[in-house]
Amino acid sequence: MGDSKDNLLWISWHDSAWIPILNPTNVMDYFQSTTNPFYDRTCNNEIVKMQRLNMEHLSSLTGLEYMLLHVQEPILYVIRKQHRHSASAVTPLADFYIIAGVVYQAPDLGSVINSRISTTVNHLQGAFDEARTYSRYHPSKGYWWEFKETESKDLEDENKKLQKKSSKEKVKEESSSAFQRHRVNILLADLAKKFPLKSTLFPASNAQLPEQRILVEDNKVEVKVEVKTEPQGHRPPPEKKPRLG
Repeated sequence: MGDSKDNLLWISWHDSAWIPILNPTNVMDYFQSTTNPFYDRTCNNEIVKMQRLNMEHLSSLTGLEYMLLHVQEPILYVIRKQHRHSASAVTPLADFYIIAGVVYQAPDLGSVINSRISTTVNHLQGAFDEARTYSRYHPSKGYWWEFKETESKDLEDENKKLQKKSSKEKVKEESSSAFQRHRVNILLADLAKKFPLKSTLFPASNAQLPEQRILVEDNKVEVKVEVKTEPQGHRPPPEKKPRLG
């Protein structure tokens, strides 16, 4: 593409005094300023301007000229640089667009293709350089790939994610604060004062109601107890004592 200093694609130009008053009638005068590096003063536009002729006379001349190609008010103007061979035959050379008063040169197709190809080659070269750092070779084993650094990085990332998740879960599972517990105790005490518990008297276990006593007395059954006594005449045989010999 050449040096950026000589390449007009790397530069822009504007005149702050003209920007507020730009319109389709004076945009060509703005472009034909002497300080504009995109304007060639040897063109037919300069000849017609010096002779104070109408710009319609450009079609009767041959050579380099500039014409207003497209207008999109109030921000965009497109000016074409072309070489005129006859009244009906011209060859476009370059296009310039004015956006918000700033003049740029539109890139040609060759410049766009060269830029895209150089960008693609740069990315491919970076990919090959990175892939080459993972390749290994040994005479007995041959070639293989070793991605220890990437695996360790992946493990570290996974561990960090797990730690973050566990910390979030711990925060969620934390118990209530002391202030919350104090407030709850106050509310419970107020409710206990407003709605006290009523004390109930429970009857003793041995005490019986009058109705239960009547039922027990009615259901009494006389039980006769007979005591058997053995007669005195019958005594048990005496124990046999061992004889001493």
